[in-house]
Amino acid sequence: MSDRTTVPDAKDAEGAIDEAAKTYSNWGRWGEDDVLGTLNFLDAEKRREGAALVREGVSFSLSQRFDMNGPQKGWRRRTNPVHTMLDTGTDAALGNQGFPHGIGGADDVIAMPLQCSTQWDGLGHIFDHGKAWNGRAAEKVVTSDGDLVTGIEHMAPYVAGRGVLLDVGRIVGQGGELPDGFAITEEHLTATAEAHGVTVGRGDLVLVRTGRLARARRDGWGEYAGGPSPGLSFTTAGWLHGSEIAGIATDTWGFEVRPNEFENAFQPLHQVAIPNIGLLIGEMWDLDALAEHCAADGRYEFWLTAAPLPITGAVGSPVNPIAVK
Repeated sequence: MSDRTTVPDAKDAEGAIDEAAKTYSNWGRWGEDDVLGTLNFLDAEKRREGAALVREGVSFSLSQRFDMNGPQKGWRRRTNPVHTMLDTGTDAALGNQGFPHGIGGADDVIAMPLQCSTQWDGLGHIFDHGKAWNGRAAEKVVTSDGDLVTGIEHMAPYVAGRGVLLDVGRIVGQGGELPDGFAITEEHLTATAEAHGVTVGRGDLVLVRTGRLARARRDGWGEYAGGPSPGLSFTTAGWLHGSEIAGIATDTWGFEVRPNEFENAFQPLHQVAIPNIGLLIGEMWDLDALAEHCAADGRYEFWLTAAPLPITGAVGSPVNPIAVK
């Protein structure tokens, strides 16, 4: 299969984005007050379906560790997490804490951008020509006080259901990995689902493994954060809309292929998917251990719970997704 797909006109990002935004818009689909976007597809019936997939009870954390050994390099002030102890065992042993009858304790704090590691992009994260999700004016949605309308706290109760892994790196790539710049098309996604014997449809939480994180762990972070990477082709916008999935996450920094398929473009698929489709997008997920287990038992569907932290007004959130088979 080709590692590149043909976009409508590589020189006309603006035109392609405009056409896709209009064609695949979900504005008004769930009413003018909607704050969940495609999470509306993940209903109670879909959660029961997902819960019924638990057979062995084996679980996988799909999160990278949140520490200084992370991918960030300071782009747009994104740093790796900084973990600081406020109280320690040393303080307790020296009697510096002022507690009675010998009790002591430890306490700590963490400072980090909300999208520095395994995360969800909220609906207020990306705008299209000044418009946020559902056609709202961006300046009225997200201010210095945060996302006043579609803050990620609204999603916290709902991100749990049937998870599906599409290990494109294993099926299409070499040695389980796709090369940087590989554009994953609808055909790649469909072929991978068929090879896995799994379906993808309404309300599913889809995980796409490219092998990019595995390569970063083997060779060093390098340009993992923002550099060349495999990822979804812009041409998958129709599949993302038509499949009616609730959310999608990848093991890459930016979800879509990098360099992007248009000249002088930056994350054009984001511009269609988040503010127009209303799609929940996850990035930098660790899918390797889950992928090995799925390959061993031949089952690529599972119960997945991946609630964002209910940080009021946030446009993204760290997450520790748990897949249970």
